[in-house]
This record gives sequence, structure tokens and C-alpha cells, in this order.
Amino acid sequence: MPSFPEPIDWHQLKVFPLATRRSMSAIEDILVDASAAPPAASEFTLGILRQAAAAIRQARARKASVMLLYGAHLVKNGAASLVNALMEGGWVTHLGTNGAGSIHDWEFAFQNWSTESVEQNVATGSFGAWDETGRNLHLALMAGALQEQGYGISVGRFITDDGVELPSADSLEAALRAEPAHPLSPARADLLLSMRTNGFGGGRVSVKHPWKHTSIFGTAYRLGVPLTVHPGIGYDIITNHPLFNGAVLGRAAGIDFRLFTRAVEGLDEGVVMSVGSAIMAPQVFEKSLSCVNNLRLQAGRPIVKDHQIYVVDLQDGGNWDWTQGEPPRENPAYYLRFCKSFSRMGGQMHYAQCDNVVFLHQLLSLLRSE
Repeated sequence: MPSFPEPIDWHQLKVFPLATRRSMSAIEDILVDASAAPPAASEFTLGILRQAAAAIRQARARKASVMLLYGAHLVKNGAASLVNALMEGGWVTHLGTNGAGSIHDWEFAFQNWSTESVEQNVATGSFGAWDETGRNLHLALMAGALQEQGYGISVGRFITDDGVELPSADSLEAALRAEPAHPLSPARADLLLSMRTNGFGGGRVSVKHPWKHTSIFGTAYRLGVPLTVHPGIGYDIITNHPLFNGAVLGRAAGIDFRLFTRAVEGLDEGVVMSVGSAIMAPQVFEKSLSCVNNLRLQAGRPIVKDHQIYVVDLQDGGNWDWTQGEPPRENPAYYLRFCKSFSRMGGQMHYAQCDNVVFLHQLLSLLRSE
């Protein structure tokens, strides 16, 4: 067998108190006033927004899914208040984001501040190496796994409850010895290993979240709206921590993918909005839709149909009319994943080149107007 190098030992990483980081934005400074008049939008975008508002009303009347998939910049731009208002109004039935979307949301709820200088902190080896962020999100996921909860619900519960209750290491070891083949054994083993390796015990872990009222995750948990997270290993700063465990992230994300697929199952005559998610949303959606169609065809049911898709991004969409289908391969627009993938997903895809705050604020205003 060939000889390969040993992986780096992550337990050697030095982490720093989050309070020592120079964060670049405060939630109290950026949070949008959802009750104020929305910023202006172009007539073209307003036309798409009116269609979207009408489609959402019709979907909710039919009890069809309305999915909002978003990237982390939506949180960094202060649009959490708009997303929360959409949930509180009953307009959205499922939320999906990437790992960064969860990290910024948690940091804002925890300390009001988020966002760091990537360039400066990579050079000092401190980028992402913030103790509280990596520690608490891992604790939330490990605790949630014991209740078979995914990433989004686990973090939402952690924020809402200001921490979590952990079992003792002895009780975890006893459960593993008594029932080694139990479905929860991998989750129990990961938590036990982390306790023994990182030197923390069971019992109440209290973590106050003074700004929880601004949190999308906390609001979704409180309202019972499923929020799923679709991270990548090495994509997110919580991997830069001695507690990092790819199995923990993978287990939580695996549960969330199945929960995401449950929302897609209810998408007939429903609505999907992808707001500022160029990679995660199209990639996760296309696999999930294929899974649902696979199961439906096995059961003799028709595939998902008559859904509306609204894609929003700052880019110009390649100067292509996406209502006419996808462009030829020689056209650069063909390689815009956030448009091309969704244009292949059945239903009707609409593309709006628009700021995410403007789009959501205008949408909220239209939905509230009737």
C-alpha cells in the first residue's frame, strides 16, 4: 500500500475569544426597519415582484410550499427583519441557507457583531479561529443530534433556549455499551469523544443571546417554520476550531437535506425564491427535486409541476432572457449556475437583477397590502 501523509491535527489549533475580534458590522446598525417604506425598484423588477406576491398568495391558499433559499449576505445586509416578518405573516413555509448564513445569524444574536476582515485575519492565522462561534455551534449540533434534529432546528433551539442541556459522559458511555447498534450511537459517540477530548462535562450549558429577537433561526424555531442549513466541509469558519468534527456537520446537514426534500414534496403550484444564493440553492434544489420525482414515479404519482421559481441576484443574468430557456454552451450566460440550474427545474423561472434587501422589502410590502 502506498504511503500517504498524516492529516493535520486540528486539536493543535489556537482559538481566540470572539470579543477580541475586530468585527465589521453590528446588527443594531444594519437591521432593516420592516415597517418602513421599501426602497425603490425598477419597473421590470416590480413586475416580477407583483407576479411573485400573487403566486405566494395562491400557493398559501392551496397550502403549497413557499420556499425562501438565501445566502449569507442577506443576513449581513440586515434583511433578517424582513425574513422574520415574512415568516410571521405566514407567507413562507420553509427556509434554507448555507453554513455562513447560520454563523452570521448566531454571532449577531450572541454579541450583536459579526463579519471580519478575511485578508487581514488569514495573514495572522486568526481568520475563523474564534472560540465561541465554533464551540457553541458544534455544541448545538451535537446536542440536537441526540434528538434527531438537524442543523437549523438545533441552532434555532440553542438561540431560543439560551444554551442547551448535555448528558453526562458516563450516561453516554453507558448507553453505548448497552445499545451499541442503536440509531443514536454515532451521535452519542461523537459527543462523548468531544467531551473526553476537549475537557467539558455534561449539564446545563448557558449561553445568553441578548439579540435573539433579530435571529432568523430563533424566529423560525419559535414559529415552527423549518429552516435547513446546507454547509460544506471547509467552507465555513466553524471548521477552524479544535471541536471541529465533520461527522457532526454531515449528520446535521443530512437530516436537513431530507427536511428540505419534504418541502419540495409540497411544491406543486408552490413557489421557490432563491435570493442571493449562487451555488447552494440551485445545487441542493436540483438534487432534492430529483429525489422527490424518483419517489413519486415509484408510487405511480406525477412529478412536481406548476411551481414558480424566482431567482434574485446582483449579476445581470448574462444578458439572456431566461424565460426562453437556457442559452447555448458558447454563450457565457450558460455558465451562470444560479440561473441555468433553476431554468431546468420544471415550472417557470423568473430572474430579477436586484439587491436582496430591495427585493424582500418590496415583496413584504406587496404581501401586506392586500
